[in-house]
Amino acid sequence: MKGAPFSLAWLGIVPFFLFALLFLVGPTVYLVFGAFQDPSGALTLANIEGLFTPQIMAAYWISIKISVASAALGALIGFFIAYAIVHGGLPAWIRPSILTFSGVASNFAGIPLAFAFLATLGRLGLVTVFLNESFGINIYRLGFNLLSFWGLTITYLYFQIPLMVLIIAPALDGLKKEWREASSILGATSWQYWRMVGLPVLAPSILGCFLLLFANAFGAIATAYALTGSSLNIVPILLYAQIRGDVLYNPNLGYALAFGMIVITGCSNLLYLWLRARAERWQR
Repeated sequence: MKGAPFSLAWLGIVPFFLFALLFLVGPTVYLVFGAFQDPSGALTLANIEGLFTPQIMAAYWISIKISVASAALGALIGFFIAYAIVHGGLPAWIRPSILTFSGVASNFAGIPLAFAFLATLGRLGLVTVFLNESFGINIYRLGFNLLSFWGLTITYLYFQIPLMVLIIAPALDGLKKEWREASSILGATSWQYWRMVGLPVLAPSILGCFLLLFANAFGAIATAYALTGSSLNIVPILLYAQIRGDVLYNPNLGYALAFGMIVITGCSNLLYLWLRARAERWQR
């Protein structure tokens, strides 16, 4: 009832808070405390200092480079696809079809995605064999390798591009027709409209999407591990090895690795939320 001290509507969000507490807040707090403890439970900074060893710093650096590359390419390609379906004047059935596919593809990752790319661009993959037999082009002799930096980056694009399409399409919808009409009346060219109106309005959304894609790629492990195994030393794979007990078993160093990932992705997500709040001002 209205005015009652307790509303039954609150019961509807109890499962959400329980899920967040058990699978997000609880594990995060556990990892943070574990990063500052040794195996006996005593407080220490040795695990944090261990993050600055050459091997771990190299893992963070290659993870950041892959995340930046896949996020930049995903944001660029996804933006043009979204623009085409929103303002490109395409048939009406194109937009729902692409958005439906994007909703599925943005969540397609892990072992199935790795297998799909191995079957397509592996050494005996469909596209590899077709190019070799039909045109005499051996992409592996030309330097391409699916189990490499660019191979993993291209694989990540499969879910990065659809995610960008889903996120940026509402922002493109927010560009009002009146703005373009007003700029045309004032004699502005299409390029001037985008330089002075369109891109400045969309800039917070585009940058926010880039940060979200960066965080999405930085935390991915299943696809990378299934595709490259331990041949590409990125942070999630290194973390998995530490927690699982490979070579030098040190779970607390694994907690510190996870803590470093939380800091990086947390900063990225906070910047995304701030940019999203700025972008929403133009959509009111």
